[in-house]
Amino acid sequence: MIPSPPPAGRKPWWRRWLRRSGIAVAALFLLATAGSLIFNAVTAGRARIPGGMSYVQAGDVRTRYLEWGTGGSPIVLVHGFAESADTWSRLGPYLARTGHRVYALDLTGAGYSERRGPYDAGHLARQLLAFDQAVHALRPVLVGHSSGAAVAARATLDAPGQVGGLVFLDGDALSTGAGARSPVRQLLVDPYRTTLLRLAVRQDWLIRSIYSRQCGPACPPLDAAGLRAWTRPFQVAGAESGVWAMLDAGVVGLTAHELAGLKTLPLPKRVVFGARDPVFDAAAPAETAVRIGAPAPVLIPGARHLTMISNPAEVAAAIGLTRP
Repeated sequence: MIPSPPPAGRKPWWRRWLRRSGIAVAALFLLATAGSLIFNAVTAGRARIPGGMSYVQAGDVRTRYLEWGTGGSPIVLVHGFAESADTWSRLGPYLARTGHRVYALDLTGAGYSERRGPYDAGHLARQLLAFDQAVHALRPVLVGHSSGAAVAARATLDAPGQVGGLVFLDGDALSTGAGARSPVRQLLVDPYRTTLLRLAVRQDWLIRSIYSRQCGPACPPLDAAGLRAWTRPFQVAGAESGVWAMLDAGVVGLTAHELAGLKTLPLPKRVVFGARDPVFDAAAPAETAVRIGAPAPVLIPGARHLTMISNPAEVAAAIGLTRP
């Protein structure tokens, strides 16, 4: 039987359904946009940078740093993405007790240092080398965590005479995987990206969940002060624009060909990983050691991606570099 046509002047049911769906989507879009704008306006206040911090001019970046120890050979600690100098607050004292003067800096775009692009390996390496000179760290051992390994590697390749040793900690320094350009910048636009970032850094449960997964059961739980150490740098003036600029550039990394240049450099090298690091596959530590000409990697049993927090004593012992 042939269905009867709709009454004259009345559109088919599917056209009516499409029209109503379109109206609903448009209404939701307007509601989400209005809510996002209101939330952004209400949360527009910026957190204050804590007082009593140490700064030094490192190249074109006013750089905040921490320091432990009063003598001995220098070690400079280079944090990874979304970290800061505070990430090293457990490892720094251990290294100082083994007879080193230890420094940890906030790379530009992170922590409380001045935000100044470009956020690529070359610029970050220049900041690092300038920082070493500013604090009079003569041929320090550079310890780079996660993507910080790429910054330490770039600095070593650019100025090998200024570096006394190199340690990759929980990082392979490659521009692949975690170092790939993030699609977030292309998918999110304001006001929504600002809303999402502000919501994320205000969700204590989310920060604790990420910390727990990356750090593991050996890490101290995050109290209020610990939460502020991780989230406050994202709430100070200029932080949000810096985050999106860094995501646009991608997490820093080098090519395998560039890293192979480390093999020819006559300086001590180490590769140290948590044995249960969730960011890298099990073969990454050994492959990284071969790639840069380091001895067999040190694997810390049970540790994950934040070994400097979960196992500071073991990491300090594993670094164990003495300069020639």
